[in-house]
Amino acid sequence: MFQSKTERQNEFEMVAIEELVPEDHLLRKIDQCIDFSFIPEKVRPYYSEDNGRPSLDPLVLFKMMFIGYIYGVR
Repeated sequence: MFQSKTERQNEFEMVAIEELVPEDHLLRKIDQCIDFSFIPEKVRPYYSEDNGRPSLDPLVLFKMMFIGYIYGVR
């Protein structure tokens, strides 16, 4: 049941996220159709560049909310 330290396997498996998401997935289609590059410029006035901790990327936050809305995540 338990393995000794000498019997452990030392194998690695490299997996890319691109391989895990099918080519015809809804989120890939959305990413191809919608240009999200306008978001950083729209929210720039609300982020301080020289005060406080570094913020999360607003584009990532927006995409998280967008995905949550699409899939009904609360």
